[in-house]
Amino acid sequence: MHSEILRPMVALVAWTLVMLVWMMATRLPAMKAAGIDLGKLVGSKPADADRGLPPHIQWIAHNHNHLMEQPTLFYAICTVIALSGTGNGVNAAIAWVYVALRVLHSLVQATVNRVGPRFMLYLASTVALAALTLHASMAVF
Repeated sequence: MHSEILRPMVALVAWTLVMLVWMMATRLPAMKAAGIDLGKLVGSKPADADRGLPPHIQWIAHNHNHLMEQPTLFYAICTVIALSGTGNGVNAAIAWVYVALRVLHSLVQATVNRVGPRFMLYLASTVALAALTLHASMAVF
């Protein structure tokens, strides 16, 4: 039998891919409309896109970047939990809460981008990650 905590890990990877598709589906047409030729771009930086594309298009790209940041800690700590044999029950439930909060964070950031709600969702997901880290520490130390 596998560890239940693997499911929310896979779900968050799938969500990250959804955000990637959403980003490409909106960003590429916006780049074309702005006269940006991908074939001629050399050494661009994220700030270049922020200056050249509408903010609501960039919000999606910013969120995709955020899904490459703190969630990497989530994947690592969930792997420790799975390998320690403690990935079922409460740890799996906390991991699902983390994923749900990250999905909500994505939806807020990619649509209305209100900082207050985004911060609260980020803070709540960080608390869930901290709980998982505590549980992983208890399992391996």
